[in-house]
Amino acid sequence: MNIHEYQAKKLLGEYGAPISDGRPVLKAEDAKTAAGELDGPIWVVKAQIHAGGRGKGHFLEPEAGSAGGVRICKSVSEAAEEAQKMLGRTLVTHQSGPAGKVVNRVFIEDGADIDRELYLALLVDRVTSRVSFVVSTEGGMDIETVAAETPEKILSFSVDPASGISGFHGRRVAFALGLEGKQVKQCVQLINQLFKMFIEKDCEMLEINPLITTKAGDLVCLDAKMGFDGNALYRQPEIMALRDESEEDPKELAASKFDLNYISLDGEIGCMVNGAGLAMATMDIIKLYGSAPANFLDVGGGATTEKVTEAFKIITSDPNVKGILVNIFGGIMRCDVIAEGVVAAVKEVGLKVPLVVRLEGTNVEKGKEIINNSGLGVIAADDLGDAAAKIVAAVKGA
Repeated sequence: MNIHEYQAKKLLGEYGAPISDGRPVLKAEDAKTAAGELDGPIWVVKAQIHAGGRGKGHFLEPEAGSAGGVRICKSVSEAAEEAQKMLGRTLVTHQSGPAGKVVNRVFIEDGADIDRELYLALLVDRVTSRVSFVVSTEGGMDIETVAAETPEKILSFSVDPASGISGFHGRRVAFALGLEGKQVKQCVQLINQLFKMFIEKDCEMLEINPLITTKAGDLVCLDAKMGFDGNALYRQPEIMALRDESEEDPKELAASKFDLNYISLDGEIGCMVNGAGLAMATMDIIKLYGSAPANFLDVGGGATTEKVTEAFKIITSDPNVKGILVNIFGGIMRCDVIAEGVVAAVKEVGLKVPLVVRLEGTNVEKGKEIINNSGLGVIAADDLGDAAAKIVAAVKGA
């Protein structure tokens, strides 16, 4: 789960990290009051969406102005005016996709007297299963660009969970960033604060880009992106309260309410599978046979008829889906339960695209019987290769 910049900065502030003073604005009429509570003399107005590249983005509506999603203002009235222009408009960035995202919130904060822009991130390294730091002197740029063009300017190291965070980790970051004097001490303190927050709040990723040094020689977290482990949110109610459902894919949001693991993709064949590994294999074989999956969907090992029905509804709600492949290996999951769910869903929402069903495992004969006697015109498959070939052929034929 991701949160907005202003929410991330509030969390950073609670752990003592240096941030600029700022105010979130959700209603246009509140913008002037919010800006007036800040000292100035420079105000920065930032669109709040779950996508990077806001400063270089553009709005679809001309009323929002030609500037991007980050604007520097020199008065309270100007800040209020720019905030009002952004709210309710659609911002397009290189991460949002061409459809963009509607700006429902903006963040107005004090401007900063920037000397240097640096990069600092914490993330879970899935290779080592440890928390890793990624730092670079090239702040303000996409880290992917830095990695491609000047990889020698990136330092990455992990923290041993047995020994935990220590002062030398902070000093290592400080020296890599070329910090001097009091900045080294500030960096050591910041690294400890960030690591503590990362662990306590079950973060998956924390990116501060840029981390700046001011002309006065101080460190400030000028931007912040934060993501959290979805499987740990049950023990983080204060983080769950920060969730902005308007920023999430409606299909993924609906799936989460039924405990379905769903990720929307840009292909044409919808997939319903039980088990993450089998789901990945199903997606791969669809590609092998010349098409592309429209989603990743794992209904899990304990799915009920109701959950399968909801999963089918989510798949068919995607206008890009030209065909559906149901691939079930019944271990914990019974094939007859899947079959009942598919039949119930088709009867409820209808079937306008080809549907191929491959069942194997527990109660497979009963499941096939339910499908064959449904009168729904479902295409049966004997194995995974056969299923992929049939659904791709059906879609291409259509």
